[in-house]
Amino acid sequence: MNNNTIRILLTYPPAMYKYPQNLEIIKRIEAVDPAIEVYEIAELDRADRNGNDDARRKLDALLAEAEIIFGAPPPRNIIARSPKLKWIQTPLAGINNLLLPEIINSSVIITNTKGIHNTQVSEWVLTLMLMLVKQTHELFKSQQDRRWQPFSPGLLESKTVGILGLGNIGLEVARLCKSFSMKVLATKSRPGGNVPHVDTVLSPESTPQLLAESDFVVITLPLTPETSNMIGKNEFEIMKPSAYLINIARGGIIDEEAMIYALSNNLIAGAGLDVFATEPLPADSALWQLPNVIVTPHVAGKRDDYHVLATDLFCENLKRYLNGDKLFNVVNKTKGY
Repeated sequence: MNNNTIRILLTYPPAMYKYPQNLEIIKRIEAVDPAIEVYEIAELDRADRNGNDDARRKLDALLAEAEIIFGAPPPRNIIARSPKLKWIQTPLAGINNLLLPEIINSSVIITNTKGIHNTQVSEWVLTLMLMLVKQTHELFKSQQDRRWQPFSPGLLESKTVGILGLGNIGLEVARLCKSFSMKVLATKSRPGGNVPHVDTVLSPESTPQLLAESDFVVITLPLTPETSNMIGKNEFEIMKPSAYLINIARGGIIDEEAMIYALSNNLIAGAGLDVFATEPLPADSALWQLPNVIVTPHVAGKRDDYHVLATDLFCENLKRYLNGDKLFNVVNKTKGY
């Protein structure tokens, strides 16, 4: 490795990228600049975590010269093992697995992939809303039982949707909901002015008003100390008995036991859940058995070309890094987003 070489290490969530996607990722990154060296360390990292000494030594040698990491979660003791590390780009929107004290207290920059999830996540929100209001989960059961049971499906038209968190995804959810002629409420950390496709923008302090008026409550907030367990017993008691809860953000935003109680006792009509406090959702969770719940395995943000979108965003950021320009999507490590 010469003085002009920029070493980039790739480490991914195990289920995100597989051969041949990883080869495409490496080629795209190396094409940015001839000085770039890319090393895939996912297998070494996994072996190191399992106590393999040979893997640890090989990984230590790579980490010692690493300037950039693309992936998540990072190897153990990343700051101590990577004295030259300057920047971590996660291929995900959430950065909770990067908010370790050693990283927070370091000068290492974190960037995420905010902005590439809007289409697929907002479509998943509408999918869950439609499945709940049309009772498609009951229809699937009837089909499996060969049972002909007509009923009157509900409508999204004229219903009120309350969006907790008006970021990029929340704005796209609002646009799609308006196409169904719904009334849209939303909370925003700094309300003020007109927002396209949103009828009323509220402050976070007005969350109880949003909960009380909404037929669908959609959570699109980041998980922070302020949002942890923010939807609990009191909030479920405020919601309409006919209301549905949709969560595609983070499971920790909801008090799961309080939600199970609310769903079991008809405090709310149902829920569409893509994220959970513990993932994978444990087999003994009551959520699996509740008839008014749709469980999906944290897939709202995925799409078949995700690796291309995430890598292209990283490459654009890499060009900015090499030019000394400000990076896209720099995370406030104190705030957690």
